[in-house]
Amino acid sequence: MLGKSQSPKGDSKLPPPPEEISAFLGKETVFEGKMTFEGVFRLDGKFEGEIFESGTLIVGETAVVKGKIAVNTLVVNGLVEGEIQAKGRVEIHSTGKLYGNLSTPIITIAEGGVFEGNCKMEGKPYQEGDLHLFAHGKDFPVSS
Repeated sequence: MLGKSQSPKGDSKLPPPPEEISAFLGKETVFEGKMTFEGVFRLDGKFEGEIFESGTLIVGETAVVKGKIAVNTLVVNGLVEGEIQAKGRVEIHSTGKLYGNLSTPIITIAEGGVFEGNCKMEGKPYQEGDLHLFAHGKDFPVSS
């Protein structure tokens, strides 16, 4: 079965980030306060406070995160509530729920994922090389 996916049909989960996890808080962990980290941090417990100037935060299915979050990438499989700023992207997977104000250039929401709140898409979601797609000077009708 080389080359075939082991996941069942209809699985809408997005692939995990390619980086290895550098820090982990298990599902029985409760943390309150301010946190910074580098690399990839996986959280499966409860967190309340601030996470700022950090890399990739993976919120596991059993996690509950409340507060202000400023990271490069946020991957949501559990519950997140608060003010979120992601410089790179936000991924809400099928079991993920995000409630609050979000600022990110790229957001993906898998079928079953929930986002309730305000979203401001700022930053540079396209590379400069992609601008040729818009530079043809043609108008394309919405309907025929």
